[in-house]
Amino acid sequence: MKLETIHTLCRLPVPLSEAWDFFSDPRNLERITPTSLGIQITSAIPPRMHPGMIVTYTIRVFPGIPVRWVTEITHVMEPLLFVDEQRFGPYRFWHHRHRFRALEGGTEVEDLVHYALPFGPAGRVFAGGFVRRQLDGIFAFRRRFLEDTFGKLDVPPA
Repeated sequence: MKLETIHTLCRLPVPLSEAWDFFSDPRNLERITPTSLGIQITSAIPPRMHPGMIVTYTIRVFPGIPVRWVTEITHVMEPLLFVDEQRFGPYRFWHHRHRFRALEGGTEVEDLVHYALPFGPAGRVFAGGFVRRQLDGIFAFRRRFLEDTFGKLDVPPA
């Protein structure tokens, strides 16, 4: 199984506690996902995530084709990180770590995703580029949404 990786950083001019409050509310998943994916949470969810929480939803991975997806919040270290893992869905493997780090004047939000497509090499050949572009688009949308909502923290290079 070949794992692919996505790594993104976004720096927001809000305190760590505010960033954590936003991301730890699973209802915000619909807000930070492009509407073209038609994400709909189908399970009852609490206003704050916790380890072991299961979230079910449908998403249109391919245009017009809804797919069921089940994820579990496997780790929570408030307010520094949480991990969601696919239990059932479109990927052979999905592990998404969300990390938060206080910065002077704001918070750094880091996403690290490891994923594998189904159907081995054939899945990568026939859908790998499409899926990668789609995921890159999702994270670009997320970044724009966060910066439009909270602002952008400009941090000089180290």
